[in-house]
Amino acid sequence: MTKATRDEVERLFDTFECSAWRLECQSSYDEPEEQEPLRRFLAGEPQDLTWFEEWPIWISRQRAAGRTIGRVRMLTEPLTDYLRFELSITPPAVEAGEDIRLVDQHVFESLAIPREDFWIFDDTTVALLNFGDTGMAGAEIVTDPGRVASFRDRQRRAWDAAVPFA
Repeated sequence: MTKATRDEVERLFDTFECSAWRLECQSSYDEPEEQEPLRRFLAGEPQDLTWFEEWPIWISRQRAAGRTIGRVRMLTEPLTDYLRFELSITPPAVEAGEDIRLVDQHVFESLAIPREDFWIFDDTTVALLNFGDTGMAGAEIVTDPGRVASFRDRQRRAWDAAVPFA
């Protein structure tokens, strides 16, 4: 296992070959680029998704190249303001081809999966995400096949318990 900076984690999105999949377990993320859109959402102001438009474009390109992108997002009960915001901006990503599924917190807890966010790339590389005051700060990179297999098991169990966003 090695430590990676945020930039190093982001480079994994440029090098994966077949699949990228994420487990989201946090009830809120403090990503700087989301602060103003979140404020607008909570104030009931019209949303401007210009800041988000690159993600669906990227997903469309990945899908056109035959790659899959997916995630399971754990939802708290009741939903946090952040999760309500996140759900409101999800449709463009789904329409672009990201397979996003949702799992209720109580169902998730019954699966006994650690509440750790991670990306798994090509079923061989895991980025176990670390968060700080300004969002994702970096990750532990896991490539040991035995450890990766444990994350793939988490992926399978979360995926099987989740429902499609649509």
